[in-house]
Amino acid sequence: MTLFQKLHLPILLGILTAAALGAQSPARLPGLSDAGKAALNAQLKDSVARGDTMGVNALVVNRDAVIFQGAAGIPANSIFNIASMTKPVTSVAIMMLMEQGKLKLDDPVSKYLDGYDKLQVISKFNEKDGTYETRPAKRAMTVRHLLSHTSGIGYTTWSAVALKIQETTKKNEWEQPLLNDPGDVWHYSASTRVLGFIVEAVTKTPLENWYHEHIFAPLGMNDTSYAVATAKQPRLAPQYRRAGGKLEPLPKTPIAATPTPPYRGDGGLYSTTEDYGKFVRMLIGGGSLGPVKILSQASVKMMGENQIGAIFVETQPAVVPERTRPMPLGAGKDKFGLGFQIASNDPANAKFRSPGSMSWAGLFNTEFWIDPVRQIGGIHMMQQLPFYDEGAIRALRGFEEIVYKELR
Repeated sequence: MTLFQKLHLPILLGILTAAALGAQSPARLPGLSDAGKAALNAQLKDSVARGDTMGVNALVVNRDAVIFQGAAGIPANSIFNIASMTKPVTSVAIMMLMEQGKLKLDDPVSKYLDGYDKLQVISKFNEKDGTYETRPAKRAMTVRHLLSHTSGIGYTTWSAVALKIQETTKKNEWEQPLLNDPGDVWHYSASTRVLGFIVEAVTKTPLENWYHEHIFAPLGMNDTSYAVATAKQPRLAPQYRRAGGKLEPLPKTPIAATPTPPYRGDGGLYSTTEDYGKFVRMLIGGGSLGPVKILSQASVKMMGENQIGAIFVETQPAVVPERTRPMPLGAGKDKFGLGFQIASNDPANAKFRSPGSMSWAGLFNTEFWIDPVRQIGGIHMMQQLPFYDEGAIRALRGFEEIVYKELR
């Protein structure tokens, strides 16, 4: 056994065991008692009363059904800007195209998109004026690198280098030189924006149209789109920003009533807890929701396995503090799969989701997780900045803790 295997075998076994358990069909699906549902409703109301949030919707699902739905401060059918919770949808789309034989995970990105054949990596950077020197990348960037956020691309909200280069050159993150060689470091990034470009290049169809036809309509996600129809706009959850310890309304901005390109693979969708719960149920069900099959069990299992080897998800600094706090939970211990963060076997988290659970979130503090061991998923949506606001995380973790305490 190699040193790498000795050091990382416990983590890998935990993740693989969880994924294997998730493929099984338990004789009795998990549920919540009336007392458990009452406790969750009380926790949601307490989150609003404490000032952790002005409004929250939450859902708990198993493979076959919604086992809890609750709301406080806003209606249960509210529509949310789910921001980066768009990313798992794009990741699923890539896996669907892989199953159709239209791409391979280890294909170079340059096979599908121009400008990725001679990648450069920053070798020297001047923080004062944003100038830099580069060298050729040591390896090609692949689809797998994009899915696992090891592409070397940055994100201006979490990378001071990417932000400075954008300010001085006006180049988007995916047009800039790479921060690292592909495969070397985990950076939360605009990688999924590039995956969206690949979906459109391969299908020759705009993301809104392809997602609606192949994912949203089959799953019955009728309130999920890159736009919010005029008749539905009164259901939009109001947005807030914490300033001076208090949540204040964000200025209202126009929301498109009809989908209008360009569409982003890494953000831009609007949805509800109920709609996203169907997407989560599909993944708990090994790629199927009832008779509707989106992916194979093998592909879902692969998405929940460590794809970043010996490296870890790293803390992303709050480069733009009005938009985000340092994040994510699990940094320094968790792994990343194909589109999902994977929870480690951390004793400090014994009250929460199981090791091997898959998750991600959106900038306005919309969160979800999928637990393949306990065979449940949780969706917890708010609309406030900054991301990882202390109140928002307290509301999320308080909800999650009661879910596991009351789960039957």
